[in-house]
Amino acid sequence: MAHSTSEENYLKSIYHLSKSEGGSIGTNVLAADLNTTAASVTEMLKRLSGKRLVDYRPYHGVSLTLTGRKAALATIRKHRLWEMFLVKSLGFGWDQVHDIAEQLEHIQSDLLTDRLEAFLGHPAFDPHGDPIPDSRGRMPDRRELRLVELSPGESGILCSVGTDDPEFLRQLDELGIGLGTRIQLEDRYAFDGSARIRIRPGRRQLYLAEPLMRHLFIQRPAQAGKRASTKRQFTRTGK
Repeated sequence: MAHSTSEENYLKSIYHLSKSEGGSIGTNVLAADLNTTAASVTEMLKRLSGKRLVDYRPYHGVSLTLTGRKAALATIRKHRLWEMFLVKSLGFGWDQVHDIAEQLEHIQSDLLTDRLEAFLGHPAFDPHGDPIPDSRGRMPDRRELRLVELSPGESGILCSVGTDDPEFLRQLDELGIGLGTRIQLEDRYAFDGSARIRIRPGRRQLYLAEPLMRHLFIQRPAQAGKRASTKRQFTRTGK
């Protein structure tokens, strides 16, 4: 069943918020994420509930049904495949693709999506390191942790970033940090949580603020090597 652009945006937002917030999502939280009013959210949730895409009870929040989750993952799949196409095939920077993919994700053609995925070689992750669901809604499995969880002397390979914000991504570019960069945490400073790191190649020394580090997700070197040798290992829970 085809859904409107607005419906897809709501389902996608509920999915992402449920991953970060956990449990049912309040209307005010959803309104803030979608930059709309609580009244508009309530109206849409009633519509989505009527289509059995969400479980919604006033004053108790909203969650996706299995059908709604499948629809949300279908939109996320298209979004992340289009981001990959824009970067890999058209030469866009990873800081340039989110808003364009927001438009392309609403094209209603499963055949186009399947052929796009095949054209790209069935990628498991998008340019920001986020997992790409397959046509059945399964996510590739990966163990990762935030950079802030490392102890001094430990290192990891940057595998994803926690935001699509263009300014954040451009800042990483300026620092010489991208997916696949090996980061060694040299020291942590208790006063403000910042850290001194070294990155490879070149072993340049940098200082990172704690808020920035919380958006950087890494894998242990051994796990990163395993990921490189494994095309897709699936799980039903995803980022």
